[in-house]
Amino acid sequence: MFRLMILLGAFACLSLPATAFETRATSAFVFDVNTGTVLLNKNADTPLPPASMSKLMTLYVAFEAIRDGQLSMTESLPVSQHAMDYGGSTLFLRAGERVSVEDLIRGIIVLSGNDACAVIAEALSPDGTEAGFARLMTRRAVQMGMTNSTFMNSNGWPQDGHLMSARDLSLLATRLIQDFPEFYPMFSETEFLFDAKESQNRFNRNPLLRLGIGADGLKTGHTQEAGYGLVGSAKQDGRRVVFVVSGLQSEKARAEEAEAIVNWSFRQFAERTVIKAGTRVAQAPVWMGEAQKVGLVPVEDKTVLVPILTGKEIPAEVVFNSPIEAPVRKGQALGELVFTPEGLEEVRVPLVAENDVPAGGFMTRITAAALVLLKQFGVTTPETAL
Repeated sequence: MFRLMILLGAFACLSLPATAFETRATSAFVFDVNTGTVLLNKNADTPLPPASMSKLMTLYVAFEAIRDGQLSMTESLPVSQHAMDYGGSTLFLRAGERVSVEDLIRGIIVLSGNDACAVIAEALSPDGTEAGFARLMTRRAVQMGMTNSTFMNSNGWPQDGHLMSARDLSLLATRLIQDFPEFYPMFSETEFLFDAKESQNRFNRNPLLRLGIGADGLKTGHTQEAGYGLVGSAKQDGRRVVFVVSGLQSEKARAEEAEAIVNWSFRQFAERTVIKAGTRVAQAPVWMGEAQKVGLVPVEDKTVLVPILTGKEIPAEVVFNSPIEAPVRKGQALGELVFTPEGLEEVRVPLVAENDVPAGGFMTRITAAALVLLKQFGVTTPETAL
C-alpha cells in the first residue's frame, strides 16, 4: 500500500477546528445529512430507553405498509381494549370505535398517542398482537442497519429490553426524511385537533417548530427512566442536520439544548467543494505498461463540511496499491484521497485512472526485467531511483 501525504494547495479548504459542543445530554448525536459528516458523538452507540422517540420506527413500518399497499390512509382500524388501556400521551381512544389511518398517524406524530401506536401495531402485526409487531420492528431495524435497537412495544412505554441508540435514531430519522418525502411534512405540523372534547390535547411537543430556524421534525420523548429527549431535524440554505439528544432533566433543558445544537451546527460549519471531478491529485507508477505512470483523478466533485474559521489547509493522503500492473483502463478504481479535517471524521474520495495505459510490448517487458535485476544487484538507475 503506497501512501502520499499532500496539502491540497489550490483546491484545499482553509479551516480551524470548531469548538466542540458541550452537551448536557446523556447521549447525543449530530449528523450533517448532505455530506454524511458526524459533528457530535456522545455515547451515541449505547442502547438506552428511547421513550416516545421509538414511535418513529412504528411510523416507518406503517409508511412502508402504505407504500406497499398493505395499508391505506383512508381505511379505518378498530381500537382494542389493549390499545385503550395505555396511559401517558393518548388520543383518548375508546375500545370498539374505528379510527382512520390518517388520524392515527397524525395522532402519533403530533400528539404522541400511545394508543394510536397500539392500533397501528395490532393491524400490521404478523400475529395480531403488539408484541408481534415489536418483533417485526426489531427485525426491520436490523435490516436497515440499526444494530443497537430492540423493541418490546410500539410506543416506547417503559419495558425492560426496549432500547435504541442515538446513532440508530439518527439513521431512522434520516431514512424517514429521504424515503417518505410525501409523509414527512406532517412532522412539522404544530397542531392536530383529533377530539374537540380534548381541545388542549392538540399541540406538538417539539419546541423548535415555531422558532423559525428551519426545524421541521421529528419526535420528542420522555419517561422518568429515559429523561427528556428529542430526535430533531432542521434545514437551512439547502443543508440538513439531523440530531438526537436524550437523558436531559427537564422540558426546558431539552428545548435549550436542541436550539443550541441547531444554531451551532449551522453557524460553526459550512460546505466546501475541496476537489473537482477530473482533477489530477497524484500519479501512480505502472508496471509493464506503455507509460510509466497514470494520473489519479476523482470521478465527481467532492463537498465536505468544514469549520467556518479560516487558518490552515486540510491535510490529505493519496492511498493506492503500488505498482499498478498494466493494462490500466480509464476510469478503473485505483485508490482513495483521504481528507482529515481537524476535529471531524476522515472523508474518503475514490480515485480512478485518468487515462488508458496499455500493456507494453516485448521491449517494455525486457526493460522491466532488466531493471529488476539491476535493483537486486544494488545498481541505481534513474528508473529504480524513483
